[in-house]
Amino acid sequence: MNVHQLVIGYIALAFVAANLPWLSGRVFLWFSPRQGKAFFWYLAEWLVLYLVAGIIGFGLERAADGQVQGQGWEFYAIALCMFAVFAIPGFIWRFNVLPLLRGS
Repeated sequence: MNVHQLVIGYIALAFVAANLPWLSGRVFLWFSPRQGKAFFWYLAEWLVLYLVAGIIGFGLERAADGQVQGQGWEFYAIALCMFAVFAIPGFIWRFNVLPLLRGS
């Protein structure tokens, strides 16, 4: 597997991870709250998956290059914004499309 395929696969993984919280009514895919999932849980899951995607990215960088380059706060701010943009389809599905489909 070359580096280009690795990068494309990682971006696809990050896209899926950013959308997972919005596609499930379960908290961390583990349990269903009685009164539905609060918005806090959506954000908590999203942030945890951001951290998981970042850890996987560090691992892939270390495996591909043998070391991890040091990054400033700007890198992490931009990565968080990109993760937020990746999450837009799932967010729109959960809060705009599903209520229309359910008729509420």
